[in-house]
Amino acid sequence: MNAPSRTDLLDHLIRTRIAGDVATPRENNLDNYRSLANRDPRYTFGLSFSGEWTFRDVLEQMAKSVGVAADPEHREGQDTIDPDLTIDAIEAMGDRVGQVLARGNPRIVIATGHPTGLLTIHLALARFARSHGATLLTPAERWSYMGNGLGRVRRIRYLDDVAMLDDGAALVHTHDPDPMRAILAEARPDFVIADHGWAGAAGEAGVETVGFADSNDPALFIGQAEGKIAVAVPLDDNVLPRYYGPLTDYLVARIASHL
Repeated sequence: MNAPSRTDLLDHLIRTRIAGDVATPRENNLDNYRSLANRDPRYTFGLSFSGEWTFRDVLEQMAKSVGVAADPEHREGQDTIDPDLTIDAIEAMGDRVGQVLARGNPRIVIATGHPTGLLTIHLALARFARSHGATLLTPAERWSYMGNGLGRVRRIRYLDDVAMLDDGAALVHTHDPDPMRAILAEARPDFVIADHGWAGAAGEAGVETVGFADSNDPALFIGQAEGKIAVAVPLDDNVLPRYYGPLTDYLVARIASHL
């Protein structure tokens, strides 16, 4: 494995718009921050919050954790993810995962709600964790429920021990916490690597959890601020999968440094 330097990774994140000037527009970010402040369950990802977390509070935290523009008067157009914050969080995630693997034979659940983008990172982490003694749990396989998409039944499906949802014909995007709740009802992992509601539900249940989140998905960053999520990595979560290669190499190298 040839991991990039921090400088090379930073340049790559900006060039591919994983960070820097990202595709998610400012309007969408602000709408979602308001929705979380209003405790819309579609945006809380299964997390509950002890703080008040007004819209201004959420924006302030997202500026601190993600690097979006802090000015509430900036209401439309370009928004940003600070690539240095992305790399800092990747390093923190790598440290957490490395420490867990170093304990010996941890029980881990890996899951993604973004099979068109982030799946490639999760598959690499699953391979690495398995090769270094982790037991990857696959509970609640084929558990089903009615999701929010066109009235179709959605089921938990594992691909190389990574949990996702399918609708009978395709792997689907989801923010829902219910699938992770079903997993936790059958098994209690030591550690979870995930995103969206998969991560939120695990953190809410008190499982040590690290995850990835976009600038328009504030829940995991608020969860991190309240201590329910160990690490949330800010990034655009749906660029071309191959663009995540250098990021993945950097993350795996950081994990390996603990082993």
